[in-house]
Amino acid sequence: MTKRLQAVHILLICFSLMACTASDSQEKAPSVASGPAKAAAPDTSDTKKGSRPGAVLDTAGYDKRMKAIANGDSSGRWPVKAPYPLPGAIFPFNRVIAYYGNLFSKGMGILGELPKKEMLRKLKGEVTKWEKADPATPVRPALHYIAVTAQGTPGRDGKYRLRMPFHQIDTILKWSKEIGALTFIDVQVGQSTLQEELPRFEKYFKLPGFHLGIDPEFSMKNGETPGSRIGTFSAGDINYTIDYLAKIVRENDLPPKILVVHRFTNDMVTGYKKIRKVPEVQVVIDMDGWGSKALKTGTYNTFVYRQPVQFTGFKLFYKNDLKRGSTGLFEPKELLRFTPKPVYIQYQ
Repeated sequence: MTKRLQAVHILLICFSLMACTASDSQEKAPSVASGPAKAAAPDTSDTKKGSRPGAVLDTAGYDKRMKAIANGDSSGRWPVKAPYPLPGAIFPFNRVIAYYGNLFSKGMGILGELPKKEMLRKLKGEVTKWEKADPATPVRPALHYIAVTAQGTPGRDGKYRLRMPFHQIDTILKWSKEIGALTFIDVQVGQSTLQEELPRFEKYFKLPGFHLGIDPEFSMKNGETPGSRIGTFSAGDINYTIDYLAKIVRENDLPPKILVVHRFTNDMVTGYKKIRKVPEVQVVIDMDGWGSKALKTGTYNTFVYRQPVQFTGFKLFYKNDLKRGSTGLFEPKELLRFTPKPVYIQYQ
């Protein structure tokens, strides 16, 4: 990872941190106008029985799509060898197009920057672009809400993170239902831990279609202030999360959960070879850096392609990817040339 990318990304962190209050107080979520409703067609699988009565997985279709995602890779890295997922798995049968942000801030992403109706209309436009670029792969829209935000000040308990009110998650769930979208929450632990933060959301993880993103950038292991340096998660941290979600899936007869792990430096994720692959959880390593197309391509090839985990994602910044020296925002047809092809696309 170049010093330039780290510097500009740290600047983005600072803007994000200033967007939220420095205490752990919970504010009332702003009200927003209603948007259009459109249901997405679920994947149908038909050859392998699963744990839920009548549920089956199309293993031949799975293998074929995994090979297509590998995009001709001859290195042996892709497709990654892993157990078949439980029936109802989103990947590789679909691509997810997600809008990311926080309802308290217009500076943390498109989800929160625009009024609801305008935001959902814009998301629908991105979904349509991807459907046209890759007609063979159904597209699932998603809303990805930052439920725990890293902070530049310690707060009441000294954890350097701010927990958003549950009624905001309820709002996002309502919006997702209106358009047939998946729902994700994102967790930035600051000086807290995944073990402390994730169980608070268990009632939501018991819902089908509700998924998780974790951000190593804001996991400060040695007492640093978020934004002062880039944080890290180990394979142990990620495996805790996988085991936690897998247990919920098994106990509640759910389809697999998606776990998105953000990454744009080598040290943000350590011990990638030890990250577990289980039928209950589908892990996406999401290329989260911003900058020129050449810089983002280099980051993807270095830290995502060369260190395979399971699936890959790509983050696009409507504003920061278009700053000085920009070569424009990646179009779907360009990202479909990547090896492997990303299955999760996040817009901020």
